[in-house]
Amino acid sequence: MKRENKSLLAVTHLSQLLDFVTGIGGLIVPLVIWFTQKDSVLGMDENGKSIINFRISMFIYVLLCIPLILLFGLGLLGFVVLGVLYLIFPIINAIKASNGEEPHYPFSMKFV
Repeated sequence: MKRENKSLLAVTHLSQLLDFVTGIGGLIVPLVIWFTQKDSVLGMDENGKSIINFRISMFIYVLLCIPLILLFGLGLLGFVVLGVLYLIFPIINAIKASNGEEPHYPFSMKFV
């Protein structure tokens, strides 16, 4: 039986920000929380999939920015925009999760 835990959903979204501290923890921690709690927490499967899709999409966008650096420095602008998105959307979706709303990450491709 699934239980409701909005706090854990919010923490899962906010755990992405660990990348700013650890480098890779922002991918590993949400992945572990999602795998271990998706069957026991209401909404965790949907939130976890949104987070993983967002993370994979951002990684692809970062890879696309690397060659764009040679094209008038557009890649540097891309890195700045991605950094802002990377900071803002986990916070917005943590607030949505704590209010019981569905997560939404714009520019996110569906992989999972």
